[in-house]
Amino acid sequence: MPAPHAFLGRTTELAALDDALNAVERGAAHAMEVCGPAGIGKTRLLAELARRAGARGHVVLSGAGTELEQDLPYWVFVDALDEHAESLDPRRLERLDPLVRAELAQVLPSLAGAPSADAPGVHERYRTHRAIRELLDQVSATAPLVLILDDFHWADSASVDLLVALLHRPPPRVLLVLACRPRQLPGPLASVLDRMHRNGSLEKIELQALSREDARELVGAHADAIYDESGGNPFYLEQLARGSAPAPVGGDEVLLAGLRVPPQVAAALGEELAVLGDLARRALDGASVVGDPFEADLAALAADLPEPDLLDGLDELLGADIVRVTDIPRRFRFRHPIIRRAVYEATRGGWRIGAHQRVAAGLAGRGAGVASLAHHVERCARHGDAEAIRTLTAAGHETASRAPATAARWFQAALRLLPHGAPAQHRVELSLAAAQARIAIGHFAAGHASLLESLEIVPADAGGLRANVAASCARVEHLLGMHERAHERLLAALAELPDEPSPDAVALMVELSMDGEHRMQYGSMVEWAERAVDVAAGLGDPALHAEAVTAAARGRAVAGHVTAALAWCDRAAAMIDALPDRVIAERLVGIATLSTAELFVDRFAEANAHVERAIAIGRATGQGQQFPQLFAFLGISCYLQGQLRVAVDPLEAAVEAARLTGHAQTLSWSLYARSLVSLALGDMTTALTSAQEAVDLVDDGKPSHAAAYAALALAEASLELGRPQSIVALLERVSGGPDMPLAAPAFRASFLKRLVRARLMLGDVDAAARAAEVAQESAREGGLRFRQAEADRASAAVALHTGDAARAVELAFAAVEHNAAVGAAMEVSRSLILAGRALAATGERERAREVLARAAADLDQRGAVRFRDAAEHQLRQLGHRIHRRSHTVSSQDGVGGLSNRELEIARLIVDRRTNRQIAEELFLSQKTVETHIRNIFNKLGADSRVEVARLVERADRLTPAGS
Repeated sequence: MPAPHAFLGRTTELAALDDALNAVERGAAHAMEVCGPAGIGKTRLLAELARRAGARGHVVLSGAGTELEQDLPYWVFVDALDEHAESLDPRRLERLDPLVRAELAQVLPSLAGAPSADAPGVHERYRTHRAIRELLDQVSATAPLVLILDDFHWADSASVDLLVALLHRPPPRVLLVLACRPRQLPGPLASVLDRMHRNGSLEKIELQALSREDARELVGAHADAIYDESGGNPFYLEQLARGSAPAPVGGDEVLLAGLRVPPQVAAALGEELAVLGDLARRALDGASVVGDPFEADLAALAADLPEPDLLDGLDELLGADIVRVTDIPRRFRFRHPIIRRAVYEATRGGWRIGAHQRVAAGLAGRGAGVASLAHHVERCARHGDAEAIRTLTAAGHETASRAPATAARWFQAALRLLPHGAPAQHRVELSLAAAQARIAIGHFAAGHASLLESLEIVPADAGGLRANVAASCARVEHLLGMHERAHERLLAALAELPDEPSPDAVALMVELSMDGEHRMQYGSMVEWAERAVDVAAGLGDPALHAEAVTAAARGRAVAGHVTAALAWCDRAAAMIDALPDRVIAERLVGIATLSTAELFVDRFAEANAHVERAIAIGRATGQGQQFPQLFAFLGISCYLQGQLRVAVDPLEAAVEAARLTGHAQTLSWSLYARSLVSLALGDMTTALTSAQEAVDLVDDGKPSHAAAYAALALAEASLELGRPQSIVALLERVSGGPDMPLAAPAFRASFLKRLVRARLMLGDVDAAARAAEVAQESAREGGLRFRQAEADRASAAVALHTGDAARAVELAFAAVEHNAAVGAAMEVSRSLILAGRALAATGERERAREVLARAAADLDQRGAVRFRDAAEHQLRQLGHRIHRRSHTVSSQDGVGGLSNRELEIARLIVDRRTNRQIAEELFLSQKTVETHIRNIFNKLGADSRVEVARLVERADRLTPAGS
């Protein structure tokens, strides 16, 4: 990214860049957005950043979005990383996990031939994101990395997704800088960047016009004559200065390369291009078709020039500073994207078709992938061209899971090329693929419209295809909240099928069973699933039969029919476990449904095993659409069993994967699970924000099973922070009233337990007692031990509050026993805390200390900091002195002299917690926190919280691995 002129001005901006470079040198992650209109100097500022970072010994990599290549997946990152990845010592790449190398090989062309493990059949976007993150970690291992992404307003959708993932989980020692025109950013990306800027995780630099003094330094003495017309825009200044004729005064702005610019700028650019020789102009036209950057041999093909003539033309273009060399031999860039776009638009339409056709043929001769071919084929194919249709369709399928927006575009392009007499099934299959790709990026309304169009053209005799499209349409209608319409559509599709048993009928019945949960009609789930089982039994399809049986198991579990649910789970597990992976892969939803049914009937270990098998099969067969939900279930199951550290990774994967799908209900479920785990780990900010987002995503003000689950997490986090005020109204609204009649019977006791706690905090004891009674009734009807434990804890809380401590002891220990029986280790410890409080209230202080100490030790070992601190708070109330092993830390900068509690508080300072937030999280008084902070300042010799954060971060970075 060369800077042709000495840098000038921008003092404040350069200081911010230097501060960012200092931050990554200290081991921090840092992200910046440089924004402003076209020509304002973003690229020039980035070039100066690259120069300064290089002088410090940092690794500097840069890529750029291009307006006419927004359909090339991950292009911005390929542009930045591919050349460097090729130059890395193979031994460094070998340090990466083989699956990571395989994933990188699918994205970066330079690694395509590198030895690696077999890649999944289809990309999973979040796996690609993790692989890129690990590559960045490897690149920055020996020196800080500055990753510059210019013109990001033109980034392809896959690059946008990857950027958002990196901003959510930034790699250390990496400064990520993107430059963009804010008014041209896609709406969702603009919202993400704005939110991250507000919460402090993204620094923003908005470039303003140059001063007159800086303009004189940039273009010389005649700057004053052109300053007003340029508006202080550096590109306009330079472009006007290149013109030889006097600049006219006034006039409306003209449209140039998609932008409204002063007429003098457009005239100056036209004058600059008009004086080019014939070879230079033909070379320039060819280059504009190939891309930015462009390769010389492809530009020669596009221009239909012999390569020597192309190179002669390039020499003239380089001399005129219209194009510039790059660090890669035979690759060049345009001086500015405006020039490339203006040149491309000025080429003749017929010539442009031929140029794209020549480039496509050249790429095919090289053995390029279908995605590279599709970019040019789309722009030159004839209507009815069967080979072009095959190329575009193949490109769509290849990129559907990693770049669905691009896939949707290519499927639509293939549809447009289909001849009028093409079979209806071919047209429907392409339309269905386009709709699914749109749904994958959250464009549910557009996907729904495509599906409705497909239904209209499905032949009447294509019953199976029609049922498939109708089921897909109903799923989207559920996502759009159209639950009754989805139900009616499924019934209508089933009625259209012949009366004889068929796989299509079974599939629709299974869909109707799942539809019952959306409509909060849990008996309907059982009815349709068991009808599906009866029909499937005689069809001789073991995978389909197993899927129907798992639906019956889930239906019975959700409806609270525990004895029947357990029997169905046994039957389903026996069938699923007997099937080979290749058969399960045909209907992966079956094993996923079984795992959720097992989770709902307290079979946590069995649920884990089936989820893990489902994920493994899905990865091997490229069926990543199931993963957000599967990872969420895995995280919840691990949490309940007390495996908090194991739960973190699957839940982060679940949230990231769900964000990519745009599926509000799946994302809400994933955030709900992450909130519960974050709460136990003591990360109250993540717990509360995740829970609030989960509710916001799905709460439309009406009773809803999706909103009900999210409300559980928000209630848990809010009550832990002593904020019950809005919880009662929320829980009752989403579940149909004080007795929560619309909550799934399997979970009603869990809802009521939170309601009891909120009522007690608000002083409404009578209502709390009523809710506890309903919880007991619900738990007894269901017969699940975990739900009985929830009801017992609710009743124990009421008994303790009303002075019946002996009864509270009895109920709390009953909850301990129930939780232990099903392996819910986390809830065993939390029940012990309640038992300890109740024992203390009865006067059995020594026994209370023993029980609380047991809970605290177990929670400490599991990393459940929040609940451990709650147990220790009760112990301190009983006069028990807490002795807990201190963490080993570096002695660097005096951090090693901090006590365990001081170090804990110092790390919360690093996380930007206020004194009040720290006090709430650690169950301390604010005065105690202030005393600790004064001691921390004294021990570290720090005079600000920023300095404390810097010293702690540095000590953590220098602590030997495994210490």
